[in-house]
Amino acid sequence: MDAQIVAWGHTAFARHEQLSLEDLILQAAAEAIEHAGVDAADIDSIWVGHFNSGMVTDGFPASLVLGLDNGLRFKPATRLENACASGSAAVYAARNSIRCGDSKLALVIGAEKMTALDTAGAARALGGASYQKEEAGLSFPQIFSGFARAYFDAYGDHSEALAQISVKNHHNAMKNPLAQMRREFSVDFCKAASDKNPMIADPLKLSDCSLISDGAAAVILAADDVADRFPRAVRFKAAEQVNDYLPMSRRDLLAFEGPAQAFKQAFSTAGISVHDLDFAEVHDCFTIAELLVYEAMGLAPRGEAANLLQQGVVMADGSLPINLSGGLKAKGHPVGATGVSMHALAAMQLTGAAGAMQRDGAALGCVFNMGGSGVANYCSILEAHRSDA
Repeated sequence: MDAQIVAWGHTAFARHEQLSLEDLILQAAAEAIEHAGVDAADIDSIWVGHFNSGMVTDGFPASLVLGLDNGLRFKPATRLENACASGSAAVYAARNSIRCGDSKLALVIGAEKMTALDTAGAARALGGASYQKEEAGLSFPQIFSGFARAYFDAYGDHSEALAQISVKNHHNAMKNPLAQMRREFSVDFCKAASDKNPMIADPLKLSDCSLISDGAAAVILAADDVADRFPRAVRFKAAEQVNDYLPMSRRDLLAFEGPAQAFKQAFSTAGISVHDLDFAEVHDCFTIAELLVYEAMGLAPRGEAANLLQQGVVMADGSLPINLSGGLKAKGHPVGATGVSMHALAAMQLTGAAGAMQRDGAALGCVFNMGGSGVANYCSILEAHRSDA
């Protein structure tokens, strides 16, 4: 017995100044339940991905969704946290609940309210996902600037490649009505530091950093033996979690070993290679992360990922488009929502429901969601089962 994604809901990612964390959770969940065409009482379990780390005072959000419908009262509800991969942690826990027979229908919600704090406050909260004994006080731009400096020292200045990733993802976001920043940028603008594109943590500029966002996403998972009731379904060919050491001092920054191992295990479980994929949604919290992911997933040898951008491989019309949604860079990165959003958007692609983002003939997709600096790594291989398109 396995789980299939049969429905989804998704708020716009934005600065939702008038919406609380609870509002966002209820909006995404209501949309997913309506999309599934089920009664709330039919849901067997609830799983909520939420990082928080002090960004809001709601430290116990698992049961907030029960306020949506009395039919959800007394359902088991659990909050999952694994830094920026909290959403995927919730997806995987729900899937495991179905696989072990405890649930037939599971509601998964990922949500984050980040803008209740100012930028400095949100940065401090996100810093809680690093190794405090050695890395306390470092912002995540500073942490990922360490990856970028190591890469540049080993393989030369790749500022142009990072700029191309930013431009690509902003271009893709123009077709995503849910994206936070639907605005085009040029390579020249993204490559150079300026008043409008300041250096945040050398060599990373503002255009290299994902957005501070509010938002929520939800999916409904159904067991194989009830999934036929739904007009659309997306199967997991693989769902692999790999955790690496938390201290950066114990890891080779250029090897990106945790992500590489997650891809390796997922491809092995699914019986595929990276070249079998039709698209991938990957964790581009910073442009250097996406560049390193290209190598971790085996698309390019170490130090040669920039060639994929120059050759157009990862562009929307390339052989393996990466982040057709705009990615975290342009879609937005409400931390707990990200992993659920990635699975929902991949399911849209695979069922022909992605609208202007649609990749023609998409039948096999990959989701890679990462928590911290390559510490918690989740890689899903998804395939179309049924489409209502």
